[in-house]
Amino acid sequence: MSAKATVGHTTFETGKTKIAVPITGHTAVEIQEQAKAAIAFKPDTIEWRIDYYDEVLKSEAYLQTAQKVRAILGDTILLTTFRTTGEGGQLVIDEQAYMKLYQSIIENQLTDMLDIEDHFNEATISRLIYLAHRHNISVILSAHEFQGTPPELEIINILEQMQSQNADIAKIAAMPRKFKDVLTLMKATSIESEKLEIPIIAISMGHLGEISRVTAPVFGSVMSFATVGDASAPGQMDIETLRREMKIFDK
Repeated sequence: MSAKATVGHTTFETGKTKIAVPITGHTAVEIQEQAKAAIAFKPDTIEWRIDYYDEVLKSEAYLQTAQKVRAILGDTILLTTFRTTGEGGQLVIDEQAYMKLYQSIIENQLTDMLDIEDHFNEATISRLIYLAHRHNISVILSAHEFQGTPPELEIINILEQMQSQNADIAKIAAMPRKFKDVLTLMKATSIESEKLEIPIIAISMGHLGEISRVTAPVFGSVMSFATVGDASAPGQMDIETLRREMKIFDK
């Protein structure tokens, strides 16, 4: 099976890996500068890590900055992500504030894709996915395991649960303790990419997991994250290196 998710003019499809670049500015000026620098390298997606933004919870400031970012990106896909501290993010936020922030982003149509963390209450996740789909915004449901890599069957169960929650793309990132953990994640993803009806993003983090970023097309991960400037997660490499090395494995 070749699962697909189409966002604007971009299709995320099993066997073909798109490159995303994060922007992590703390101020509106930094965010716009990073967006301009990143877009020059022609990534497929820009991930705006809004948990870095100092004024993320100030509605008017956020709206103005988001509109400026959209203008800079043009047709390039904008993925908006608030990564909570428990998942490796920068800012403490409770579920109610997270819900309110995401509802505002959705209702004002300030993004093309939205990353929602799967540890939240099932009702919260369902409500946000429903709202996003009503506004033609695609959803990545994500899980991050920083303490280690789950067993293969647990990874499979996580990904299948994400599909059952009506996500458009299922994402799992895990920290390996040994190289066998990297292979476990890649094997589980390879199995599920042939079974699921939605695409998968899978990342083995840190230096040990770098190979998962360049071999993503082989085991079915549809997105790999690279840097133009500062990394937003352990193990990210610069976009030119990733693009060059990933070509070796692109189907």
